Amino acid sequence: MAFSFTNKRGVTYFLHARSTITKTGKTQTLYFFSKEKKTGVLEVVPAGYKVSETVNGLPVLKKV
Repeated sequence: MAFSFTNKRGVTYFLHARSTITKTGKTQTLYFFSKEKKTGVLEVVPAGYKVSETVNGLPVLKKV
């Protein structure tokens, strides 16, 4: 079951993650929300993060 977040307007978003390799060779994980389930969908919020909502109603991850 994918992690979903419903904002104040009633729109549901799903949390995704994508790993990339930087120019220095380090692995960086990018977290993002999408209205549709795509590849890389997560089932839980990563440890050390919480979901918050912007003024416009878009969900974002914030470090705790």
